[in-house]
Parts: sequence; C-alpha cells; structure tokens
Amino acid sequence: MIGRRSFGLGAAALAYAGRLGAPRADAGQKVLRVVPQAEPQVFDPHQSGVNATQENAALIYDTLFSWDAEMAPRPQMVDSWQKSGDGRQYDFTLRPGLKFHDLSPVTARDIVATLRRLLVRDSQNQILAGLVSDIAAKDESSFTLRLKEPFAYTEFLLCGSNGVMGGIMRERDALTDPFKPISSRIGSGPFRFVEEEYQPGAKLVYEKFAEYIPRAEPASGFAGGKRALVDRVEWLIMPDAAVAYAALRRGEVDFLDAPPLDLLPTVAKDPNIVIGEVWPIETYAVLRFNSLWPPFDNVKARQAVAHAVSQQDYMSAAYGDPKYWRECYAFWVCGSRNGTEAGSEPYRKPDLEKARALLKESGYDGRPVVLIGGSDVLPYQRMSLITADLLQRIGIKVDMQLTDWGSVAARRAKKDPPAQGGWNLFHTSANGAQLASPLTSPSTITTCDGKNFPGWPCDQVEEDMRMQYIRETDPTKQAALLEAMHRRLWESLPYVPLGQFRQPFLWRSNVKDVVKANTVVYWNIAKT
Repeated sequence: MIGRRSFGLGAAALAYAGRLGAPRADAGQKVLRVVPQAEPQVFDPHQSGVNATQENAALIYDTLFSWDAEMAPRPQMVDSWQKSGDGRQYDFTLRPGLKFHDLSPVTARDIVATLRRLLVRDSQNQILAGLVSDIAAKDESSFTLRLKEPFAYTEFLLCGSNGVMGGIMRERDALTDPFKPISSRIGSGPFRFVEEEYQPGAKLVYEKFAEYIPRAEPASGFAGGKRALVDRVEWLIMPDAAVAYAALRRGEVDFLDAPPLDLLPTVAKDPNIVIGEVWPIETYAVLRFNSLWPPFDNVKARQAVAHAVSQQDYMSAAYGDPKYWRECYAFWVCGSRNGTEAGSEPYRKPDLEKARALLKESGYDGRPVVLIGGSDVLPYQRMSLITADLLQRIGIKVDMQLTDWGSVAARRAKKDPPAQGGWNLFHTSANGAQLASPLTSPSTITTCDGKNFPGWPCDQVEEDMRMQYIRETDPTKQAALLEAMHRRLWESLPYVPLGQFRQPFLWRSNVKDVVKANTVVYWNIAKT
C-alpha cells in the first residue's frame, strides 16, 4: 500500500516535472540532473562568493591558475610563465586553442580586462591589487604583470577567492562597471550556459562545450584536466527537501547538493544512493554582523550577542545528529594547521546576564534589528529562529525577514540603512578549505576601506597584523602572529562562530568520480 506521505511526495514531484516541461536533451545524451543548494540570483563570479554563484562559475568559466586538492596553485589557462630575478615582473603565455562559448578566441586583452576588474572587486585580492603597478598585453597570447615589490602569493591569488572567482571573461564583459553584475553568461570553461532553456525558479541547463580543450594532468581540486564526461548538467530547483529526496530515490534526479540532514535516514540503506562528502575540510556556520550601522557598529553590542550564544543549541537545531557536528571556536577552522581557539575562553558558555549588561553599555536604543535569512536553506532558517529568540531574551527587538537564499545573498551586499533595505545580521556557512588561513579567508579581512566581505568590519590593528603575518617568513614568528590575531578577533568579533560540521552530499550509485573541491564541480563526473 502507498502511504499518504509517499503519495503526496510523488504528486509534488510530478508537479515539478510538469512545470519543467518535456526534457530537451537529445536521445542518447548523458544528462546529470542536480538539485542545487539554492538557485543563483547573481551569475557574475566577481560579485558574489555564495556557493550557487561559484558553482555556476566553475561550470562555465576557466581561470589562469587553479587550486589543486592541496590548495596549491596550478596553471590552468596559462601555458607557461616566467618571473624576473627581482620577483617584480611576471610574463605569462596562454595555452593555445582557448575559446569562449561564442567561439571567439581568448586573447591577452580579455585577460588584462578581467584582472583589472577582479582586482577591484575581489575582497581577498586587495592585497595583490595594492601591489600591482601594471598589467599589459604583449601580443594576442601573452601578457605581463608588474608588481611594486615581490609577493609570494601572486599565482595563488590569480585563482581568485574560493579558487573559481577568478573566472576569465570576454573583454567586453570585463569592461562592465566592477560594481554592477555582467549581463552575459559566456565563459570559456568545459560547459556552456544554455540561455534558451533557462527557466528562472525552475531550471538551468549547461551543455558540454565541444571546443574546450582540457589540460593533460589528472583532475585535482579545481586544477588539472576538466573533462566533461556528461553531455548536459541540469539544475532543477526544488526548494522542498522532501520532494528532492523523493526524486533522488526514484532516479528522477542524480545528485543533491548539500541537502538538509533531517531526511538522511530515509536513504541511508538504499543501495542505489551514495552518501558522500565533497568539501575536503569541515564547514562552519556563523552569525555575521553589519558593523556599519547601530547597534552592531559598537563592539559591546557584538560581544553581548557572542556571550549569549550556545553553539550546541545552534548545531543541534541546524544539523541534528551530533556525529555530523562539533563545537569549534577557531576563526580559521578546527583541525586545520591554523585552528587555534586562543581568546575564545570567555565565550565558551552562555552568560545572558553579562550579555544584557554589555548591551546596556553599548547604548542600544531599542530600535528593531533586521535579521535576514534564507527560508529555503533549512539550517539557515533554523539558526535564524534561534537568533531571533536569543536576541529578544537579552533585550533586542527583532525584525526577522526570511526570503530565498539567493535574495539574501544579493541583499547582504547592500550598505543601505537596515530600515531602508539593508540589514543588521545574517547566518551563513562556508566550506573550511578557503577559510583555513588568514590569507584565504575573506571573512577575517578587517580593512577599513569598505571593500571587504559584507558586514564590513573595520579593525586596522587586526589588518596590520594580518599583512605582517602574510609577509613573515619565520614560522615561529608567524605562529605567534596567528595567535595574537586570533585573540584580537575574539575581541572585535566581525562574526560569531557557531560550530563546525561535515556536510554529506547525495548521489545515485551510477554517478562516479565526484571530485573533492571547495565548491561542487561537475567536470570529471561520469554517469553510467
């Protein structure tokens, strides 16, 4: 007998199928059908670091260099390069045969325009941006990068934040105002975006780009040979997790990207489904403050919230089974070589009375704080509910505004006053590989120029220590700087760490060779 719940899920899945219309893939084509964590609202890889934007970037764009599985930069679009004896000039030559999806050749002019835009927009790359004295094309396939002083991480940062943000664009697209998203979705990567099949809110389609020439090396992280082993990748938007799980069980979809954990027991014993991991390091969840506007422009208000937090409450609500999560008070990820928790000791146990006292000292005037959150990403929704309750318990009025995560990701970039479309707080999570170092983590950049990650914390003392850490070559001195920076972060609190978790991914057993990387990539995945 078919249970009521199963029948309901089946009906819902059929409704989605009807909404998407008949598949347009040719007979015999291999199609990988994916339910993404969220639908991208921004497609410009230089504008947003959210997973959906970066997964789209990994499909359609290529980069000059890419991070391998060990986070080392490897050449990608670059064929060869030389560095001058004084370390101030780099001469790069592109791989032959590179083409954009409109079949125009990739030239050094495209590279130069893209890098100029990237160095304005990518918060992590402001270190390199400040050192660049000139970028110029030498001919159609080679270009020069000149620095004011030697810098050890040049190739690393040419990958862009998260390893894929450095996607190379056509010159005409890269000349778009860096603070406005580009309108096209044309790159030179292993898949092309199929505009005519794009159904916002329902379906995104990527086709194998026949003119793409993979590198010869084996795939490793974002680096190596990006081989499209399926003809199409289709993203099917299913906000209801139960519907997505049901579609996976029936073979209507092949892959669930970072699914909620509640329903894992329903597929745990299914021989046709693999419960696997993609992100190479544990992920952590955070509560991010907007440091531009009251009350969280005052450090005591931020400290008040931190003293009220119970990581166990957040992790239990958002991720359930303790086997998937742990408490962690490291800004650069527990378990990494930078995973110190120094300075966090006063915040290990909730202290509501201390929180209320600090809030009073901050001068909080009773105005509602705007808490934005993703209603379609269940962990974010649950953490938002906990935060709303916690804030009210220490005396803060809350205006909680839950929408789809794509809209939250776009809104969090706005610096408008909270009452005029801005925000005060939001929840997010990020895979730990990118966040495991003061060099790579955009979350702990505290420049006072407003170009850092949304929330825009300003702490020049911390930033000066970070720059000193990056330039330090003595491991002992670097370790001491790391601990001092970490203690300072627990004083200034650009955000509150909420714990660390392992995110399972789900795919059908006929899906093979899923690549481990900071962002889900769909090259080298085979479907039998």
